[in-house]
Amino acid sequence: MGRAGCCCREAERLASPSPGRRFRPLLLLIIALCGGARIGQCQVAAPQCRIQKCTSDFVSLTSHLTPAVDGFHVEFCKALRSYSACTQRTAKSCRGNLVFHSAVLGISDLMSQRNCSRDGPTSSTHPEVPHEPCNYHSRTQHAHAHAHAHVHAHSHSHSHGHGHGHSLPVYLFCGLFGDPHLRTFKDSFQTCKVEGAWPLIDNDYLSVQVTNVPVVTGSSATATNKITVIFKPYEGCTDQRVYQAVTDSLPAAFDDGTVSSGDPIHLSAGAEGATGKVRALWISERSPGRHVELHAGYIGVTVIVRQLGRYLTLAVRIPEELAQAYDATQDLQLCLNGCPGGERIDRAGDLPLRPGFSPGATRAFSVERAKDRCREQLDVEDIYFHSCVFDLLTTGDANFTAAAYSAQKDMESLHPHRDRWRIYPRGAATSALRPDSPPVGRLAVLLLCAASVALM
Repeated sequence: MGRAGCCCREAERLASPSPGRRFRPLLLLIIALCGGARIGQCQVAAPQCRIQKCTSDFVSLTSHLTPAVDGFHVEFCKALRSYSACTQRTAKSCRGNLVFHSAVLGISDLMSQRNCSRDGPTSSTHPEVPHEPCNYHSRTQHAHAHAHAHVHAHSHSHSHGHGHGHSLPVYLFCGLFGDPHLRTFKDSFQTCKVEGAWPLIDNDYLSVQVTNVPVVTGSSATATNKITVIFKPYEGCTDQRVYQAVTDSLPAAFDDGTVSSGDPIHLSAGAEGATGKVRALWISERSPGRHVELHAGYIGVTVIVRQLGRYLTLAVRIPEELAQAYDATQDLQLCLNGCPGGERIDRAGDLPLRPGFSPGATRAFSVERAKDRCREQLDVEDIYFHSCVFDLLTTGDANFTAAAYSAQKDMESLHPHRDRWRIYPRGAATSALRPDSPPVGRLAVLLLCAASVALM
């Protein structure tokens, strides 16, 4: 079942819709993935043909990759070139094999779509993992590789054993924007009052606190005007650093004036595809006074802070094992447990889209005008669109449109699971029919797999 699960995860990931992705390479690679995974009737490879090994290696090299991971494009292209080289080595023995030819065509189409050059570096199926104690990815990969080698060394006595003690890290996402709208680690979407100071995250490694103030008189709506991020000391890597942003002051430095902390660590592939050295903790200013990113490489954490209009937005990605490192005194965390029931404005995630929440809002936007304004930047009517409409009706402030759009883009940048990006309000007429909703995405994968079997 291990390989079957791997095949299905890869197929669903590749089938996730995105602009410009065509049907042909999906079907061809699904055929190859099914062949490599030995799922039921999908196994058609001849005994001497090693396409299954090529496909298995490709799955291994890409199973941890998502568009949210730094250097995704570079690593995916390297994996494709390795896959292509493997098919060339086994071409003679795979002559006339449908799985082999499907893989070759699928690789070619994906290389074209991803603008991958035919010549260039390839991925090693047994890469050396550098051990850097202040690089979270290095630490976890080193532990995973060590555990894998340990299991492999004892596989002769446990032929079906699998190592579960050290697995690749699982990441969580949390976001806060607008009125404010909260997306928790569990992908629960809530709209809350939470006036005053509230902890979003509070564990042994990281503390994030937000302060919310009323937006308009006579309304319960609040928005964030202050964010405090505390990176707690980590022995041998960094001292404590505090970052604080308030409306009209988004500094590109920590409170002590520094822009980085800790010894240099190796960055294998940056967001721009570059390699080099960075500090264990550093700040990147993307747009002065408007967009700042905090990178804690020693704990695998990324924090994005923006100012849109008069208010701030926040997006965080953190490894699950670190997010769970807290005690009973730290249980009030909005990202972890959501807002208290008495602070909720929404009804189990649903937002009442009607005008009249405040005197100013009624004069500014009608429901239809608010929807038209939000459609200018948000082309999918998911929860971010509905949040945008709600905020315009509630506050009359058009800047909340940009806040919803930026929050959605930050989520897509940091959220590790593409199939969970879209959240729709309950009962939304379009949600059940949209191809990018998770149930429909899974159905599409099943149909593609059925088509591949029929073609074989």
